Order: sequence, then C-alpha cells, then structure tokens
Amino acid sequence: MEETKKHTCLKLLIPVNGEPKEPIFVKGTWFPTRFDLAITDGLNAWLCNASEEEVNQRASQWDQPVSEYVQLAERYLGFQQPGSIYDFADAGDGHKRLSWTFEKEGMTLQWRWKCKQSPNCKKTTAEILDFLMDANITLSEEVVRKNELYENMKVEAEKSLAQSERVANAKAEFESEIYTKFLGVLNSKKSKLRDLRDQLSKQVTARRSPQVEEDTDKTESFDEESFNDDSDEDPQKDVAGSSKGVSKNKPPRRKITRLA
Repeated sequence: MEETKKHTCLKLLIPVNGEPKEPIFVKGTWFPTRFDLAITDGLNAWLCNASEEEVNQRASQWDQPVSEYVQLAERYLGFQQPGSIYDFADAGDGHKRLSWTFEKEGMTLQWRWKCKQSPNCKKTTAEILDFLMDANITLSEEVVRKNELYENMKVEAEKSLAQSERVANAKAEFESEIYTKFLGVLNSKKSKLRDLRDQLSKQVTARRSPQVEEDTDKTESFDEESFNDDSDEDPQKDVAGSSKGVSKNKPPRRKITRLA
C-alpha cells in the first residue's frame, strides 16, 4: 500500500552576510512519520531525507508525538511564518543547515536539520522547477474553472433575478386585476342591496296606506253618528236628568267627631 503524502514548496528570503535577502526554494514531501526536503538557490541544490528513526528521535527529545512533530515541521516549511527566524547556514563540506524558530509556552525554540549537497544539482533543481510549473498549471486551471463557474453562476443569478421580477410583476398585475374585479362585484352587490332596500321600503309604505285610510273612515263615521244621537234628545231633559242623577248618586255626608 502506497504511503499517503503531500507536497509543498516554500520560497524563503534569507539575508546573506547582511546583504539583501536571497531567495531559496524548499520543496517538501510529507509522509505520516517522515519527510523529505529538496532545496535550491537556482545554482546549487541540497537534500534532507528525515527517516522515521530520526523523526522519532527528535520527537522524543521534544516530548512530542511523531505526527505532531511532522505537522509542525510542515507548517513552518510549507508557509513562511511571520515572527519565525529562518536561516540556511553553511555546515562544511558543501552541506547546509536549515533552521527556524517558533514560540512554545513563552519560550523561543529552534529546530535544525542538516541538508547534504545533492549529487546532481541540475536534476534536483529541475525537479523543483517541474513541481512549481505543474503546481502553477494546476492553479491556473483551477482559477479558470472557478472563473467559468463564477460566470455560469452569475448568468444563472441574472436569469433567476429576471424570472423573479417577471413573477413579481405578474403577481402585481394579477392582484390589481382581482382587486378591480372585486370592487366591481362589491359595488354591484351594494347597488342591488340599495334597490332591494328601496323596494322593501316602498312595499311597507304601500301596505300601511290602506290601513290608515280605513282607520280614518271609521273615525269619521263614529263622530257623525254620535253627533246625530245627541241632537235628537231634549236639552232640558238632559239637564234635569243629569241633576237628578247627580242628586241620587251623591253619597251622604259623614259626621266627623274630633277627640278632645
């Protein structure tokens, strides 16, 4: 089973004897329990093959699990970390020593790895350049793909926006049309109700008019008959009869006795 691995390439700017910084390129190949480094300045090249035994020994010295040690090394050699001091110093016999610092629990610590000069500097440099070119092509393709995806999403978004506007306009027109029809129906119903009310009022008035006229006729007939009956009698008899009736019907007076 092939080991899982990742690749990184870091451009480091390291000052040389106080002179302006000279770039070096550090290509890292990272495995779960070990890593390989290939370094070039464009002219010379160096290699560092950290075996499992070496990584395990270094991790034990720092009281770290092997996986954590590899991850921390990848973090500082995959991307140049601000605040960290990098150095690529001579180690004799054409070898170099790559070092970097980091903070842990308030202390500044330094890791160093010896890099041997490559037996074929041209090949090592070409491999690093090939990796950079492949990575650049991959990134360019990814950028193109992202841009195409963005343009497609932009077109779809514009279509969705236009469709949303059409739906909103259609909804507004539909609501306006329904409202107009509703007002027409409502006004028609109101008009019919007013007509029915007027008709009902007229019917009630028509029913009441004959009854009022009949009552008026009966009242007039009664008054005429009463007047005729009174005119046939003798006024003197009526007065006498009335006086006698009053005398006969007058109650006797009672004697009131006061108590002393």
